[in-house]
Amino acid sequence: MKRILAIKSSILGANSQSSQLIDYLLEGLEADIKVRDLAAEPIPVLDLQTMGALGSSEPNAVRQLSDTLIQEVKDADLVVIAAPMYNFAIPTQLKNWIDLISRAGVTFRYTSSGSEGLIKDTRALVITTRGGQHKDNGTDFEAPYLKTVLGFLGIPAEFVYVEGLAMSKVKEAAIEDARKELLAYK
Repeated sequence: MKRILAIKSSILGANSQSSQLIDYLLEGLEADIKVRDLAAEPIPVLDLQTMGALGSSEPNAVRQLSDTLIQEVKDADLVVIAAPMYNFAIPTQLKNWIDLISRAGVTFRYTSSGSEGLIKDTRALVITTRGGQHKDNGTDFEAPYLKTVLGFLGIPAEFVYVEGLAMSKVKEAAIEDARKELLAYK
């Protein structure tokens, strides 16, 4: 059975278009599905204390959480990530998750020929929602970052762009187009 990890990162709860699109995708799927809502269950910010806990050889809550998050990704065939664009970037909640799953020697390593992602057999589908239209016009810092960081960990990523959500004439068509595109992943 297919294993899916769904990562929600919107601060808008039930009003989130990205979360609603994940729910639409997952609805009726015959799969083992794990949903992690990063706004409802916040992850610590990477600061000096968190970095120290991750690097410690002593058991601690931060390292245990990181191990759990990494195992969820490794166990998944597909990681579906809701990535709304906030101020031209990913939400803080999503960045915190990335910081806790990006661990040298665990999810990536450096070799004499460069870096190597250590997460194998997992791919990602990123549903990115935006109020404006940013794809391919120089203001999309979100998709290149996510493609880079996920690829660095060994996870190839595909994207569904849902743009113009703050533009009343475009919003409904954008959501309908995204739903049609998501049907290919059902």
